[in-house]
Amino acid sequence: MTKKKSEPHVLSSVKNALLILKSFSTFEPTKRVSDLAESLGLAKSTVSRLLSTLASEGFVIKDQKTSAYRLGISVLTLAGIVTNNLEIHKEAAPVLHKLVSDTGETAHLAVMDGLDTIYIHKEECSHPVRILTHLGRRNPSYCTSSGKVLLAYSDEQVVADVINKGLISHTKNSITDPNLFRKELETIREQRYAVSTEELTEGTKSVAAPIRDYTGKVVSAITVVGPIQRMLDYKIPDIAKKVTEAGKDASARLGYDERYFLNSKRQLPKR
Repeated sequence: MTKKKSEPHVLSSVKNALLILKSFSTFEPTKRVSDLAESLGLAKSTVSRLLSTLASEGFVIKDQKTSAYRLGISVLTLAGIVTNNLEIHKEAAPVLHKLVSDTGETAHLAVMDGLDTIYIHKEECSHPVRILTHLGRRNPSYCTSSGKVLLAYSDEQVVADVINKGLISHTKNSITDPNLFRKELETIREQRYAVSTEELTEGTKSVAAPIRDYTGKVVSAITVVGPIQRMLDYKIPDIAKKVTEAGKDASARLGYDERYFLNSKRQLPKR
């Protein structure tokens, strides 16, 4: 069992409890004490006590038949408070609704968290056949349109960290060559939108554009995603135009004035 380095002013019990909560995912919605103990390098007794404490406050729920734990309603309550009070979430909601109406495909709002991309808001399309996506799910940034947009306007160190972590192939279309990936980011900055065709999941295509705040910093990405049977190549320029306009609309709602930066010749921040 690996001994963890102590950090000043950090309560290990609180940190371990938070690590337990963060270990749940869409792919692993339930966890057993033994699994958590092994993955986190903690004693089973410690994990058991922490889970019991979290359960007493409704953050996890124990299945009495399987003894496995899943996230509780308290997590959902906190998530609702966060999203409802995020300015970008509130301002972009009507833009997403219009984008779905204009394109006929599902629209998302995405942000960077570490080196990954997370959807924080989604507006479903009315098609009976839809692409399954999840709010809060972490996606590798280098093979999604929203992630590539965010990386295109990120600091060079962030891009380097993503590359150094490894550009793993998820499909035959995933970009795994660092030089090709950097060229892809240059193209995105030039055209101001990104396209991902079956780079993470086969059968899907998405288009994304940046959203800037009042300082000109790219803080989010707006994207539409659909099956390749509907997102045909000849439709992409029109879809990209609508997504880009949606990104500009959302940026304006956050106080970004493109004319100010153009007229004053101020240098826009990369992110």
